[in-house]
Amino acid sequence: LLLVMVIGSVLTAIAIPQVKTQMYNYRLNSAVAMAKWAIQSTRFQALMKGYRYQVAFNAANKNYQIQNLPSGTTYQNVGTAVPLSSWGMTVNQNTTINFQPNGMVTATVGSNVFTITYQGVTKTITVSNYGNVTVN
Repeated sequence: LLLVMVIGSVLTAIAIPQVKTQMYNYRLNSAVAMAKWAIQSTRFQALMKGYRYQVAFNAANKNYQIQNLPSGTTYQNVGTAVPLSSWGMTVNQNTTINFQPNGMVTATVGSNVFTITYQGVTKTITVSNYGNVTVN
């Protein structure tokens, strides 16, 4: 019985780091998927509605805010700011990506490349001039 308990303890000790790593990867991938969705859906809104939209990622607050410009020169918030994650993610810079109704995409704050880091693992999100989002 003692031998079985020792073997079980050893196997558990081996499995815990693997489970922890997979959980960290899942959390990071969730935040990246959320950022990617925000970019793609905001671009779609600009194309569909025919006026400018932008998505602003805030590094300090670790959230994003979608904004539109139906008329005038001041962007208006669409809803409230959305957190990327409830876990301690790090976004490397403030980034605002602007979407034109003709499909063009530009970064008005930061650049069209930013990173999200969690527990030492970093994912790089790149947005092309036409809204294609790649993650490395």
